Amino acid sequence: MKERLKKLKNRLAKGLLPVVVYAVVRLLYATMRIRAIGGEIPRAFHDRGEGFILVFWHARLLMLPFCYTGKGVYALVSSHGDGEIIANVMKRFRHHLVRGSSSKGGKEAFHDMIRLARNNRDLAITPDGPRGPAEVVKPGVAQVARLSGRPVIPLAFGASRGKRFASWDRFLVPYPFSRGVFVWGEPLFYRKGEEVEAFCLRIEEALRDTTRRADEYAGSKF
Repeated sequence: MKERLKKLKNRLAKGLLPVVVYAVVRLLYATMRIRAIGGEIPRAFHDRGEGFILVFWHARLLMLPFCYTGKGVYALVSSHGDGEIIANVMKRFRHHLVRGSSSKGGKEAFHDMIRLARNNRDLAITPDGPRGPAEVVKPGVAQVARLSGRPVIPLAFGASRGKRFASWDRFLVPYPFSRGVFVWGEPLFYRKGEEVEAFCLRIEEALRDTTRRADEYAGSKF
């Protein structure tokens, strides 16, 4: 029975479910009043042909594909369970994928991310994913930034009204016709000689501040 359920989940993840999720998210976005703050930050890098490492909390990822306006971001997506659904939805937004996690394919994904960053490709990483703890930056993103020399740019989404689910990350789904705000934070560069743990804390603090600002601008009521 367990094997049958696993096969059914795999078929749904590769078939109808991503199509439905993609359509629902696009429809939801179309009903919302959206504002973007700090969009000049990524545009400056794109104008210079320079890549960056985009970071955002796992709980806030649902609407973020609409905020990115570059030529295509390479998103790190888990090789496990729900990652397959996210991967197939991301493909429909015409984004590229790097598959891997700490327990499966992580080493290969890490090297791929460094190679892409050095070639000035934009990367997207949820530094607290795929399993948490929530809003705690893991060292992988700091190591990629350190070894590639590319900056880390925090991004957050806030909504005036929405639902926070009882998942490990309290995943956010905004309500239709609510007000949504994207906030880009200032780029963070690795400082020569800095401990990786210290860089992680700087990224974590900046991302929490960016998320707080997004909620304040949106007037979040939950």
